[in-house]
Order: sequence, then structure tokens, then C-alpha cells
Amino acid sequence: MPPRLLVVAALAVAAAISPAAATAATPKQADRALGRALGKVVRMPGGAPGAVAVIQRGSQRTVVRRGVADTRTGRPIDVNDRWRIASVSKAFSGATALALVAQGKLSVDDTIAQRLPGLPAAWGSVTLGQALHHTSGLPDFINAPSFRAAIEADARQTVEPSTIIGYVADEPLEFAPGSKYVYSDTDNIVVGLFIEAASGLSYDRALGALVLDPLALRRTSLPMGWRMVAPFVHGYFPNGSPDAAEDASELLNPTIAWASGGMVSSPLDLTRFVRAYASGRLYPGAPVTAQRQFVPGGSGPPGPGVNEAGLGIFRYRTRCGTVLGHTGNYAGYTTFIAATPDGRRSAVVQVSTQLSQALPAPASTAYRSLRRAWGLAVCAAMAK
Repeated sequence: MPPRLLVVAALAVAAAISPAAATAATPKQADRALGRALGKVVRMPGGAPGAVAVIQRGSQRTVVRRGVADTRTGRPIDVNDRWRIASVSKAFSGATALALVAQGKLSVDDTIAQRLPGLPAAWGSVTLGQALHHTSGLPDFINAPSFRAAIEADARQTVEPSTIIGYVADEPLEFAPGSKYVYSDTDNIVVGLFIEAASGLSYDRALGALVLDPLALRRTSLPMGWRMVAPFVHGYFPNGSPDAAEDASELLNPTIAWASGGMVSSPLDLTRFVRAYASGRLYPGAPVTAQRQFVPGGSGPPGPGVNEAGLGIFRYRTRCGTVLGHTGNYAGYTTFIAATPDGRRSAVVQVSTQLSQALPAPASTAYRSLRRAWGLAVCAAMAK
């Protein structure tokens, strides 16, 4: 398949996931089980050339690395390397919005009509909370033929948020806001626009001021171009075997996903972020209560165990315990972050290819191994 078509196919991927495996008896045993699982993902046909997991239990941190950061040079993976994090970016836009709610500059009940009158009038009743909850009914721009045609024509073009909205601006809401959960990437584009309207800043500046700077996330950013800043882990399209995988790291301009999926981060930055985000440390009080009103999230995106959606965060009930976090799936990369509700125990897993049940074999087979590794990562974080 040509690279541009691979990009379009990759952007539309979604799949189901099975429950996590039971926890091992000790942290060392759990870490070794996770290492074996990631090793399998790296070695198997359709697997990832590289994988990393950061497991933290209180102040104790374990790093598990398999494969390489770059198949051409054989460079090993470093925990400070940058990765594209795809829809984990939605957790960052959620954190930024809820920080503004905590400051009184936004309310989860604010509507598009009140704050964003330039958006389609048919969307006016949608609230910030519904956009964060994926209960808005907003049509998903990822599914728009005009969006896919634009990416096929030039995957490296810079796309403005207004252009993204334009792909679906003529479409009505798909259902009455608040009536059900359906994941939509348009939701977080709208969240980014809410943030700009309330803060008076561009989204990337508000993100920096409210989330990145307070947590000292120096390897995390929202790029405006298609090039990756070194050092970074190369991401690859699955192509039979890790050695034959095609480099997808810089084929796509992340502005096509913006606040919905355009960010770059490192395993250590993601660890610091998810521990603060899951615990509500960035926005204490009422926003945490609102965020943790969960609804069934069975339609995806997948995570380990039973999936439920809150405001910009998911709750995963696994055999080893309950964690809060997010997943990300992007051309060349797959990411999972999670932490306990008190932020004390966390797991971050990243692999350098896009794996999903929706992709053809052998990538779908490798995905089954990856989802087992996600479950084992939660078990390792919970091990005592």
C-alpha cells in the first residue's frame, strides 16, 4: 500500500481488547513478565521495532526496553526520547480545559453557542463537558471523505483548526448531546477552541502555561510541522517483520490532529503527567468530581479491561485493579498511559508501530500481544 494510503488507513483504526492478565506475585516477577510480553511484540511478524515501558510504584521506577529506536542505526531507546503520542494528546487538552475550569474561566456547562459562536449553529447546544466526555454527537472529521482526500493529496501540509472543523461543518449532530457515548476526534478540536476562547491564548501557549510548565515537561510539545526533534524514536508502518518496517515518523504533519492527537512526548514526561492527571493534582476540587462521572466506553478506544469514559480520561477496570488513563494510536506509534486515582502507581507503554485489530494480519496478531502487555503493565504497577 502506498505511504499516503497507509496514513489514511492508520488514522481510522479502532479495535476491541480483552481483560488484563492477573498480577504476578512480586514486582520483580511482574516486571519480568512485562519484559517477556514486550519482547514478543518486538520479535513477532507485524510487531514493533522498538518498545518501552515505565512502571512506577511510589518512588520506585522500573524501565523495560526492547528493540531499537532506529532500525537503520540500531540506536537503543532512551527514556528521554520523543515519541508521537496520538490521542493521548486528548488527555493533555482535557487537563488544560479543566485547569481553566478550576480557575473559573470556563465551566463544563458552557456551550458552543456561548463560547464559540463562529462554529455551526446546529452544534450550539453542545457543552464543554459533553465534548470532553465524547457524548457530544459531533461528527468525527476523521471519517470525512474531504479529510481523507486532503491527506492522500499531501500528508505533510499544515492544517488550521478552522480547516479541520470545515471538513464536517455542514454535517448535523449525529445524536442528541448527552444521550450516549461515541468517540469523536472533533470533540477535542472543539475543546482546544474552548481553551483559546477562555484563556485568550493560542492553544499551545495555554497548554504550556497550565500543564507543561507546571509539571516541567521539557520533552513534550505540540509541533506545528512534520519534522521530529532529536532525539526521537522512529515510528514504522507494520510490514511483515520489524526489520522490514517502513519509517512513518515524518510522513504526517501533526497539525491534522492538533489538540486531538498532534503531540509529542517522552516516556518519563508521560509518567510525570499521568500521575498528576489521574490524581487531579493539576486542578483540585470540583473539576475532579466532574471528570470522574464515568459512562460505559465500550465503543472504544480500547484499553486494558473494562473501559469507561470520564472527562478527558478513561477508567480501566482490570483483573489487577482500577487505573485511569488514555490510549493513543497513530501512524507509526501506539501509546498507553495509566495511573491509580491517587497517582501513586503508574504505567506507560509505547511501541514504535501502529497496532490494531482493525489492521490486516500480521499487525492485528501483534496487537493481541500488545494488549496483553498493557494488562501486564497495569499488573506490574499494582504489584506489591
